[in-house]
Amino acid sequence: MKSVLRTQMTLLCCIVLFQSAFAQDSTKITVRADPSLKGQYQEVLSRSKTLNGFKLVNPNRLSAFWQNLNDTLSTERKLLAPLKTRISDQEKTITTLKSQVTENQNLIDLGNARLDEISFLGISFTKSTYNMMVWTLIIVLAIALAIVIIRSAKNIQEAKYRSSLYEEISQEYQSYKVKANDKEKKLARELQDERNKLEELKGK
Repeated sequence: MKSVLRTQMTLLCCIVLFQSAFAQDSTKITVRADPSLKGQYQEVLSRSKTLNGFKLVNPNRLSAFWQNLNDTLSTERKLLAPLKTRISDQEKTITTLKSQVTENQNLIDLGNARLDEISFLGISFTKSTYNMMVWTLIIVLAIALAIVIIRSAKNIQEAKYRSSLYEEISQEYQSYKVKANDKEKKLARELQDERNKLEELKGK
């Protein structure tokens, strides 16, 4: 009976000593060089004892590390929630701005198309097509006008030549007419002279 009592007392002393050692370790974990989770993890590993290749981790220290981990995650989640909301709002704003930019670009394209469009005789043309048609028409008309002018000049020259020929022929005809008239008068005089001579001969 006494041996059982001694054994229980020995176990009780060991438990008290073990708990006091764990309590000291748990108070020591709060004072650390690196307060980050990685530093706490390294401290838990450094304060753990190795037995047969296995790490013996103090449950209180592990619970403290787990609590710190949960607190850190909770804090990060609280900080992350407004950031997610802000990112969501910014994404909505970006989508709205993109749609507005697309609408404005469509309006600009439509305005440019209207500015570049010319209506002629109820037919719509672009300015480049209209300008090309106008210049083609101007060039064709200029070529036709040049051909008309060249032909008119040739016709004028031909008319002048024929007019000069007519004048020349008219002058020759007038000269011939005068000569013929003079010759006719001369012949008439000679005929009269011969008649007079013939009358004189008959009178004798």
